[in-house]
Amino acid sequence: MVKLIPVEGIGEIVPGDDLAEILTATASLAEGDVVVVTSKIVAKAAGLVTERSRDEVLADETDRVVARRGGTSIVRTHHGLTMAAAGIDASNVADGHVISLPSDPDGDARRLRTRIAELAGVTVGILIADTAGRPWRQGQTDMAIGCAGIVPIRSFAGQTDAHGNPLVVTAPAIADEIAGAAELVSGKLGGRPFVILRGLDPTMLTADDGPGATALVRDEGHDLFGLGSREAVLAAMLRTSRRGFPDPAGEWESVDAVLAAASPRCRREGSRVLIERGDDDIEAGALSERVKAVAFAYGLAIEVKLA
Repeated sequence: MVKLIPVEGIGEIVPGDDLAEILTATASLAEGDVVVVTSKIVAKAAGLVTERSRDEVLADETDRVVARRGGTSIVRTHHGLTMAAAGIDASNVADGHVISLPSDPDGDARRLRTRIAELAGVTVGILIADTAGRPWRQGQTDMAIGCAGIVPIRSFAGQTDAHGNPLVVTAPAIADEIAGAAELVSGKLGGRPFVILRGLDPTMLTADDGPGATALVRDEGHDLFGLGSREAVLAAMLRTSRRGFPDPAGEWESVDAVLAAASPRCRREGSRVLIERGDDDIEAGALSERVKAVAFAYGLAIEVKLA
């Protein structure tokens, strides 16, 4: 039977704190336990709380923009994670401060696992969890951004179910399931940054550190949702890759980006776009359709005129 045990009595974490020492002094660990740690205390111990503006930190943490709506940016971080505001948070830190995700969550998990073995003499799994939203779903849940000693994902491809049906793509994200379960008892405001999961199937643990949560990150080339809907339209109209995707400052700037990349002479006057046919009616017509597609994606009322 799996048990989830929240660790009570953990105080405020400050830069330089030894998380393994704090945990082993507070809780009793057993061989085969999985310790779920919030990313926030890992980041606090690493001294990542800052008074810099959220926008400055976001720029540093962003590998590329996936989608932007108003003040909300969905980005791919340097870890390969796709998250709102790169996982930067202003909760549970002093007013006027923000905190970013740990820079090497898998490495942090490995080091924490080794340190706990030194202090407590037991081998445990470590999972570093953070909260994220999901496409097409309201609300948020916790997921694994780093782990050690845990099988992060298990593939059942090639096996058959009880009715003899072959399994092709079934692959439970075990580390994410553990993170979500642990959040049920840690809570967002309970001051319980450690949760011990006891009784996990030993086949879900690894003798060594294992591949880490990096194994859960989908390669960009296989990501069907690598850009937001509007951004995908704009990238297609500009014939760019998602990595070379432009980052317009606003809705009308997206139209301007398409016009700037065009060969026919053209200009925008408010919500009206004028395109000169010149000697190439086909290219002028194609540009007209590209502008209309971007305007539709961004919900813009626009008039396109070929002169």
